[in-house]
Amino acid sequence: MSRALRSELLKLRTARLPWGLLAIAATLASVHAVLFDSNAGGTGHTAIDSLATPTGQSQAITIPAEVLLFATVLGVIVASGEFRHGTATNTYLAIPNRVRVLGAKAVAAATVGAVLGLASAALTTAIGLSFTAAGHNILLSTATIIRYAAGATIAAALLAAAGVGLGSLVRSQVAAIIAVFVWGLVIEQTVGGLYEATQRYLPYTAAASLAGAKLEAGTAALPFATATALVAAVAAGISLLAARTTVNADVT
Repeated sequence: MSRALRSELLKLRTARLPWGLLAIAATLASVHAVLFDSNAGGTGHTAIDSLATPTGQSQAITIPAEVLLFATVLGVIVASGEFRHGTATNTYLAIPNRVRVLGAKAVAAATVGAVLGLASAALTTAIGLSFTAAGHNILLSTATIIRYAAGATIAAALLAAAGVGLGSLVRSQVAAIIAVFVWGLVIEQTVGGLYEATQRYLPYTAAASLAGAKLEAGTAALPFATATALVAAVAAGISLLAARTTVNADVT
């Protein structure tokens, strides 16, 4: 695994795409934080609760859930890019064990995904606490702040690994990326809206709750460890399905 993992990490470190996605995620997190924090206690779609309250401060340091979709897209591109650019054959000739390659891609994508999640959380937290400290006492404990940042990091890492499984399963980069956004922004929102009790068990929603996102209608989020296990199980399940089907199929 070490040679395969080093190869995948080298690809990600020297490619422009991961840095581009990191920049997009960081920009989204920063703009979201400024817009919402500056309108705290106000009205409209870009408003959160007053920063004088623990709820408002919690919202101020929570990354936008859309950032996690970019982590998933990163994983998709890591896997499906091999097929899109015709480099899968060379990769499998160098390392014939395709499951080993899949595992290396998942670990590499999870590593970069963790950086993406941590960077977004750091920016959001810094901006949120700056707005709060400008006019109010910070009511959140250090443990809570760390928990939100750790949750964002873990969620982004797990979703990036899930993206690798999805990209390996579907192979079509465009189709897989569309599937990611349709699932996160349409299917889960619809299912969660219609059946409130199911919200916290939906993988993308569970990942977002790790980063501090609150569920609608007052539904309680899954405990941290349970949500982590759920998202990890989904990522493992997708990867296992890919390993048993398309990963071993002809690459031509």
